[in-house]
Amino acid sequence: MKTLVFKFLFFGIFIVASSTYAQSNYIAKLEKNTNLGASTLFHELNKTRDTLILKSPSKISRIYAINNDFKREIDTQLDAFNYKLSLDSLSKGKHVLVVSQSPKKIIFVIYILDKLTAIERI
Repeated sequence: MKTLVFKFLFFGIFIVASSTYAQSNYIAKLEKNTNLGASTLFHELNKTRDTLILKSPSKISRIYAINNDFKREIDTQLDAFNYKLSLDSLSKGKHVLVVSQSPKKIIFVIYILDKLTAIERI
């Protein structure tokens, strides 16, 4: 009887853990800007790779993203030092992100991929 309860408990925990981790069907890959001028902007993905975290000692005034079809999917005016950008609204493929800090613009690339796609250099 104890083994049956243990098996059901283990199976239930396994189902709950696997369903809560798989919240989205995509992951993102970030190609950072390693230029010395871009070192003032901290840009990283969170652990689940569904949010871009931006931090800067100077104010971030604007963020926009251009996709493969040269259309802007994100175009946000800001006046903040920190910002978390949800990547849910981006389509799959390559996106060039531009972060405006007066007087410079920092450019980097984000790839939105299927979870089943192997992450390699595209």
